[in-house]
Amino acid sequence: MSLNSGPANISDILKNKRTINLPAYQWQDLALRVIRELGIPKFKRNAVFRVCKKYPKNIIEKAVNDTKELCRTGERWKYFFKITDSTANPKIDD
Repeated sequence: MSLNSGPANISDILKNKRTINLPAYQWQDLALRVIRELGIPKFKRNAVFRVCKKYPKNIIEKAVNDTKELCRTGERWKYFFKITDSTANPKIDD
């Protein structure tokens, strides 16, 4: 009777091997963090990647922080996009 419950041989190890793809760019890592922290739904994840690619990191981080602070309930992703848009494109009154 063997107490070893591990894989029997090298082929079992290779079958169970998982590969994790790391983000190629910093904005991709930032987008993944935003998705995780704000609970972005699947149908809006592509938009998060687009926003993180388009705008500087400081604008995205400010929008995430403002969203977490100001939007305690409801659909936080909508608030995130609203803040991102208003922060990146401020309206100037004449």
